[in-house]
Amino acid sequence: MKTIRTEDAVGYVLGHDLTQIIKGVSKGARFKKGHLIKEEDVPVLLEMGKEHIYIFEVLEDEYHEEDAAKEIARKISGDNIKFSDVSEGKVNLIADADGVLIIDVEKLFNLNSITDVTIATKFSDIAVKKGDIIAGTRITPVKIKKDVIDEIKDEKVIEVVPFKALKYAIVTTGSEVSKGRIEDKFTDVVRTKFAQFDFEEISQEYASDDLDEISEKIDRAVVKGADVVVCTGGMSVDPDDNTPGAIKKSSSEKITYGTPVLPGAMFMVAYKDSTALLGLPGSVMYCEKTILDMILPKIAAGIKLGKNDIVKLGHGGLL
Repeated sequence: MKTIRTEDAVGYVLGHDLTQIIKGVSKGARFKKGHLIKEEDVPVLLEMGKEHIYIFEVLEDEYHEEDAAKEIARKISGDNIKFSDVSEGKVNLIADADGVLIIDVEKLFNLNSITDVTIATKFSDIAVKKGDIIAGTRITPVKIKKDVIDEIKDEKVIEVVPFKALKYAIVTTGSEVSKGRIEDKFTDVVRTKFAQFDFEEISQEYASDDLDEISEKIDRAVVKGADVVVCTGGMSVDPDDNTPGAIKKSSSEKITYGTPVLPGAMFMVAYKDSTALLGLPGSVMYCEKTILDMILPKIAAGIKLGKNDIVKLGHGGLL
């Protein structure tokens, strides 16, 4: 690589993008890689603060920054991802479907530990729409040895799992609601949350605080074909709150009762075969964001939750 005065650069070809920033107006590549510098470009370059231009040669065992960014993006991308054109040495990864963004955070950490490799992403497990930018790749220098990039294996570090068309049922628990003593204000909240995704409500039933009655209505919803059964209310440790016991009775696998998320600590997840059984604490009814918002994208994509999926929510779980 050699440095030449900008005034002497006419006739040379740029080896990388040059960014121009106009505060409050624009930021982008004013001159792209491969641009042949002309006389009229010199004043613009000087206004950009470029008093010298770097001219360099990319050797056989090296990648130019643009090719490196493309190669990193290709290696780490899983399903339902497309790529932007290279700009300023960066490639954007773009969601090619509505779905939940899944990132192997441990692998991402290891890749960003490689000197000069940069992979920036959105948070894992969030809902994304087709066309959303979900990550960006680049290297720090303008060229890099190929063996550095070769350290990156072809594997799914980032992917988008599409949302599925799923059916859900609501079991509203509590004698005070089933007997009409108070108005049911929980159901509308649940419907609003689930309406963000491709869910169809197939039933809603009311149950008293009787454990067997709640369990029976959970089982009935499963038989009707619900992919998700949502139980509202009765999730505390009070003696009349039998919803957790009913979910456990109906389930074939209990994942967790209790989560490291506030609000939403008394949340429950279990499964009856492939049907998810969710026990929603009262906080879901009156708090803007709770544990339900954190796990619902995965539920909507048909991803089965495990204990670790819940435990890791403690980091960032104070909502």
